[in-house]
Amino acid sequence: MEWDIVIGLETHVQLLTKSKIFSRGGTHFGQTANTEIDFVDLGLPGVLPVVNKKALEYAILFGISVKGKISEETIFSRKNYFYPDLPKGYQISQLDKPIVIGGNVDVTLDGNKKFNVALTRAHLEEDAGKSVHEGFGDLSSGIDFNRAGIALLEIVSEPSMTSAAEAVAYAKCLHNLVTWIGICDGNMQEGSFRMDANVSVKPQGTKVLGTRCEIKNLNSFRFLEKAIKYEAARQIELLENDEQVIQQTRLYDPSINKTKEMRSKENSDDYRYFPDPDIPSIIISEELIDSMTKQMPMLPSEVRESLVTFFGMSEESAYILTSKKQYLDFFNDVLKKSCEFSGLEIGKDQHKTQITKKAESISKWMLGRLFAQLNKEALDVSSSKISPFELAEILHRLELGELTSQTAAKLFDLLWNNENENIEDLVKKHNLTEIEDDSLVDDLIFDVLGNNEKMVLEYKSGKDKALNALVGQVMKASKGRANAQSVKNKIIHAIAKT
Repeated sequence: MEWDIVIGLETHVQLLTKSKIFSRGGTHFGQTANTEIDFVDLGLPGVLPVVNKKALEYAILFGISVKGKISEETIFSRKNYFYPDLPKGYQISQLDKPIVIGGNVDVTLDGNKKFNVALTRAHLEEDAGKSVHEGFGDLSSGIDFNRAGIALLEIVSEPSMTSAAEAVAYAKCLHNLVTWIGICDGNMQEGSFRMDANVSVKPQGTKVLGTRCEIKNLNSFRFLEKAIKYEAARQIELLENDEQVIQQTRLYDPSINKTKEMRSKENSDDYRYFPDPDIPSIIISEELIDSMTKQMPMLPSEVRESLVTFFGMSEESAYILTSKKQYLDFFNDVLKKSCEFSGLEIGKDQHKTQITKKAESISKWMLGRLFAQLNKEALDVSSSKISPFELAEILHRLELGELTSQTAAKLFDLLWNNENENIEDLVKKHNLTEIEDDSLVDDLIFDVLGNNEKMVLEYKSGKDKALNALVGQVMKASKGRANAQSVKNKIIHAIAKT
C-alpha cells in the first residue's frame, strides 16, 4: 500500500525581551543556575505576574509579517500539569483568544519549488525551567529555573506538509522570518528556536487523517528531518503489520536515530485550562497595531523582488542572499562601501548601471568564494575572516585594473588565512599588482607561442579551445598578474601576423 505523510509543526520562538514575560527576571543564557530569576518565576505565595509589553509587541509584529489576524482581545490561561521544573504547578499560556489567529508562510524548497503553509495560530506563553540529571548521583536531579518565565511565542502550523523536506524548508523559512524581523536571535544551540513535529500517515489519497504522534524539542533542522523520516516509517510499519498507531508524545534520540515514547499524548482537556485570574484580558488597540506595522522592515520576499528588479539578479541568487538576514546585511555592507570607493550614490538613476554591475560582482564573490570558505570551515557569515570592507576593497582594486581575477582570488585567500595583515601589505609582499609593462607581457606571449606551435596551428584551423589554452599558459607564466582579456587580444593579433 502507498501512504501519505502528514506533518504539522509547533515552533517555540524565544522572544528577544530583556526581562521575562511576567517578571523582572533576567534572560541571559549560560548564567550560573538559578541566578536569572525572581519571586514571580519561582511562584512564591503572594506574587503577581505583570505582562511584558515588549512580548506583546513582538507577537503582533510576527502576526503582521504572516498576514494573520491580531486579536482585539487576548487572554492568558493556566495550563495545569505537574513537573519538577514548573514551580507554580501550572504554565501561563494561551488557549482561547490567542494573540495571533491564522496567517500564511510562503516557502521555497531547493530554490525553486514554492508552496504555502497555513498557520493555525501563534500564542504567547512562558517557558519552563530545566531538569539537570548529571552530577547529582543516581537518585537525585537538580532544577535550574533560569529559563522559567522566558517569553515564548508558539507558532502552530496546519497539518499541511507532506514530507520531511517540506517541513525542514518551512522551519528554515520561519527561522529566517523571526530573526529577520528582530523578534528572536534564532540560536538553536541555546534553545531559542525549538520545534515539535506532529506526524501521522494515512492511505494514499484518503482524506481522514491518521493517529498523530508528537516529537518534542527538536533543536536542529537535521534532527527534524531525521526524526520525521524515522517516525513516518515506524508508523507505516505498524499499520502494514495490522497494528495500531498509539497517540503519543515522543522524543528523538540522535545517537540511535530513533524516536522513543515519552508519554501518552495529552489533549487540552487533560490540562484543565482556565483563564488566569491574576491577568486581566488584554485589549489590542488599532494604534498599537499601526505602530508595529510602521516598524516592520522589508520582508525577505520583498527584498528578493527588489534584488531581481533593481539589480537584475537571478531569482536563485536573490533567494540565497535573503535566506538569512546576515547574508543580506553582509551584501549591503559590501555594496555600500564599494559605492563609497567609486563615489556612487545608491538610489540615483544616473548611477544605476554602475551599481548594478557592482551588485552582480559582489553576489558572485559571496555565493562563490566566500560561501565556499564559510562552508569549508563551518562558519556563519558573521564569523567571516574577511570583512565587508575588505571584500569591497578587493573588488574595487579589481575594477580599477590593479588586480586581475586570478590575483584578486589569491588576495582573497591570503586575507582569509592572514587575518592580521592588511591588503596593501599583502599586495606588496606577494607582488599581486597587474603587470603594466606591455613589453614584459609581449615577451611571455612570444615564448608561449614559440613553445606551442601545435596549439597555434589548431587555433588557426578553428579550434577555440586552443586559444584558451594559450591564454592559460601566459597567465600561468605571469603568475596571474597579466590581464587575461588583454593577453587574449594580443595572442590573436600575434597569430594573425604569422
